[in-house]
Amino acid sequence: MTTPGTDLLTAAERGDVDAVSAALEAGADLEARDAHGRTALLLAATFDHVGVADVLVAAGASADALDDRHDTPWLVTGVTGSVAMLEALLPATPDLTIRNRYGGVSVIPASERGHVDYVRRVVQTGIDVDHVNALGWTALLEAVILGDGGPAHREIVGILLGAGADRSLADKEGVTALEHARAKGQTEVAALLEG
Repeated sequence: MTTPGTDLLTAAERGDVDAVSAALEAGADLEARDAHGRTALLLAATFDHVGVADVLVAAGASADALDDRHDTPWLVTGVTGSVAMLEALLPATPDLTIRNRYGGVSVIPASERGHVDYVRRVVQTGIDVDHVNALGWTALLEAVILGDGGPAHREIVGILLGAGADRSLADKEGVTALEHARAKGQTEVAALLEG
């Protein structure tokens, strides 16, 4: 026999808006957790079920609920790159300073993964574009070090610089994004960073 809480989590993971609404009407705890500490909103964010997220946010779900991997619904958007989910979560006033298990904020994984549209939008939220993660890297450093220097990463470097990212911030070894770009043969990225 299921409970409204497990029904809510299952429906959120499946993306079933009607079943989510029904579980809430049946008294499901909005912040019920699965075995990994994930809430319905975190599951919706992970699988990019924007309609489900809209219902949950309207009902008051937290965009800051941490799971056992130290992810939140908001942090997951930086990994998936979903601008639609980012927009769905903004009314829940997510804490933009919560850090993932690597000590980073959402703009960092998005920059590394080449999520251009996400980075373009998230830099408008007031997120700290110069946040330094546990590796000693900013979003700009990750875009260069873990990026391929291709069109997406070049555009992200430009967006970050346009948003005020500090190009002089170096990694733990004192190597700047420009020096990394040159070492990796990312000549077009280096040209942007030479500014």
